[in-house]
Amino acid sequence: MQHHEADVLIIGGGLAGIVCALQLLDTGRRVLLLDRDTPGNFGGLARESFGGLLMVDTPLQRRQKLRDSPELALQDWLAFGDFDPASSEPGHPSYWPCRWAEHYVNDSLEHLYHWLTGQGVRFLPLPLWVERGMGPGASGAARGNSVPRWHVVWGTGQGLVATLLSVLERHPKRGRLALHFGHKVEELLTAGGAVIGCRGVIEGRGEGGKQDFEAHAPQVVIAAGGINGGDLSVARQHWHADWGGEAPASLLNGSHQHADGTLHRATQAVGGQLTHLQNQWNYAAGIAHWRPRKPLHGLSLVPPKSALWLNARGERIVPPLVSGFDTRDLVTRICAQPGGTSWQLMNRRIALKELAISGAEFNPSIRDRSKLGFVRDLLLGNRWLLDEVLAHSTDVVTARTLDELAERMNTLQGTPEVRADTLRAVVAHYDAEVAKGAASQDEQRRRIAELRQWKGDRLRTCKAARILDAGAMPLIAIRLSLISRKSLGGIRTDLRSRVLDAGDQPIAGLYAIGEAAGFGGGGMNGLRGLEGTFLGGCIYSAQRAARAIA
Repeated sequence: MQHHEADVLIIGGGLAGIVCALQLLDTGRRVLLLDRDTPGNFGGLARESFGGLLMVDTPLQRRQKLRDSPELALQDWLAFGDFDPASSEPGHPSYWPCRWAEHYVNDSLEHLYHWLTGQGVRFLPLPLWVERGMGPGASGAARGNSVPRWHVVWGTGQGLVATLLSVLERHPKRGRLALHFGHKVEELLTAGGAVIGCRGVIEGRGEGGKQDFEAHAPQVVIAAGGINGGDLSVARQHWHADWGGEAPASLLNGSHQHADGTLHRATQAVGGQLTHLQNQWNYAAGIAHWRPRKPLHGLSLVPPKSALWLNARGERIVPPLVSGFDTRDLVTRICAQPGGTSWQLMNRRIALKELAISGAEFNPSIRDRSKLGFVRDLLLGNRWLLDEVLAHSTDVVTARTLDELAERMNTLQGTPEVRADTLRAVVAHYDAEVAKGAASQDEQRRRIAELRQWKGDRLRTCKAARILDAGAMPLIAIRLSLISRKSLGGIRTDLRSRVLDAGDQPIAGLYAIGEAAGFGGGGMNGLRGLEGTFLGGCIYSAQRAARAIA
C-alpha cells in the first residue's frame, strides 16, 4: 500500500485540475494531484479541443464593434439552456446552475479573459458566432448567442494547456506540488462526517499490474471529468428522453476514455448529490477516427453548411439541418431518423471551403500558431485535410455521378435503402433553389445567407454552391453517426465549488470542479450550452474552489 499526504488533494489532471493546482500554489498550499492517465496526456480532453471559450464584453469584441454585456449574455444563456423562470428561487433543482450562470457571465472578463492573457494565452482576433438559436417558430431553442462570443485560443486547446503547464512548472512554489499519474481513484475516505482523502489502485504495477494506494488531505477536489466516455454505458444509461430514450448502436466516443462516472459514484457514496445527468452535449456529425486511441474513438466534423443533410435513405431531412444555430436540435432531429445515422452530400469545392474537424489534431495551422498556414487554408481551402479524410476515413465515399454515389453509399451502410432517383430529385431541387439567388425560399439557403452576414462565417461558407457542378467534382457523401462529448450535469455544488448533500448543505472537505460538477453547480448550462462555457467552466469553477480553500 502506497501512501500520500498533502494540504489539498486534486483528483484529475484535466484543465480544471491544472488551474486549481496553479492557484493553490499561489497561496502556498501543499498540493497533491492524482491522475489516472499518463504524463503525456496531462491536460485531459482540453488539450485535444479546438480551444474556444465564451467570454463577455472583451476587448476583442469591442474592437469588432460588438455590443455585449453580462445582462445580455445571461438572457441568452438562460433562454438557450431552457431554464425555468423559477430557477432563481432557492430549493429549485436548477437554483445552483442558475446562480453559476449569473456569476460566470459577470466574471468572465476578469477571471477568464484577463487572467488567461496574463498567463500568456492569446486568442484569434475575431470572435466566432456559434449557437445562434433557431429563431421564432422553429424547432429547438428560439434564442442563442445574440453576438459572437466564442473566443478561440491561438494554439487551440493544446496551446492553452501547454501555456498553463509551463506556468505551473515555472511557479516559484512548484516544489509544493506532487504529481502522480496512473492512479485510479475508486473511493473517497471519510472521518467524522468529513472527506479526508481517497483510495484506489496504481495501474500497471505490482502483482496483476496493480498496486493499492491511499491519499490523505483535509481538502479534496474532484476534477475527474464527466460520464460521457469510457465504454459509453453511463452515457447510454442517462440518454435524454428527447432523443428517443435509447442511444443508437452507432454512437461514437468523443469524450475522455476515463470519463466513466467512477468519481460521481464515489461522491454519491459519501452523500453528494448528482443532478441533470440526462443533459448531455453530444454532436450529430461524428465519423470513426482512422487512428483510434480508445474504443469507438470518433471525430466530430464541423458540418459543411452548403452540404445536403440526408437520412439513411438518402432523403433530405426537412426542415433542412444547418449547423451553427442549435447543436442539440441537430442531435434531436437525427435521433428521429431511421437508424440514428445520416449522410452529408457535397462536392469537392464545398468540402474544400467548409469541411473541418473539431479539435487540435486536425487544425495544425492554429494549433502550431502558423499565420502563413492559417491564411493559406482560408484562401485555398483545407486541401490537406480533405485529402486525408478521403484517403483514410471509412465513412466517406466519392463518385462522379449520383447513380454511382448511391451504389457506394448502399455498399458502405450494407443496405439498399439509398435510391439514385431519390438523390437526383433532392439535388435537382436544391440546385434550382441555389440558382434563384436571394429569391430562394429554401430554409437552408436562408440560413446560409444569415450566417454569412458575420465576416467570421463569410470566410468559411460558400455564397452559392450547387451540388452538381462539373468543375467541383467529385461528389462526396459522408456517413455521420452521433458522437458523445460532454456531460452538462454532474455533482451539485454551491458557488464555492463545495459538494452539497441531499439537504443542500456542503460536505466538509469535498469540492467538485469542471465537467465533474457540470461545469459548476451540477449543470450551469441547463439543457444546452452556448459553446465555450465548457473550457470556460473548467477554469472558472477551479478558480472559485481554490479561492474557497484559500
